[in-house]
Amino acid sequence: MKISVDGVDLYELSDIQKQVIRNEISDDIFDADMKRRLHWVLNHEHTRAMVQLKRDWDGKLADNGVEMIPTDEQEYAQLVLSQPNYKNKKQRDAA
Repeated sequence: MKISVDGVDLYELSDIQKQVIRNEISDDIFDADMKRRLHWVLNHEHTRAMVQLKRDWDGKLADNGVEMIPTDEQEYAQLVLSQPNYKNKKQRDAA
């Protein structure tokens, strides 16, 4: 089982690793379970980052003069990311 993103292989479970995991997870659901776990990890990171984004930006948006803050998560993120004073992690670390 290979995991790749944008055509770049990131991780591959060896046959022995798969056999060890299958000691605990049925062959019948192995592939689906591995996909579910990967999805959970990425979704969990997004959820955690969204909580932090809101914590950091609720006050800043008001300071920036934003009068209507969307309740939709994706719209909220787009609003924050479009702010002239928004900096991502790399930019904040460089400052």
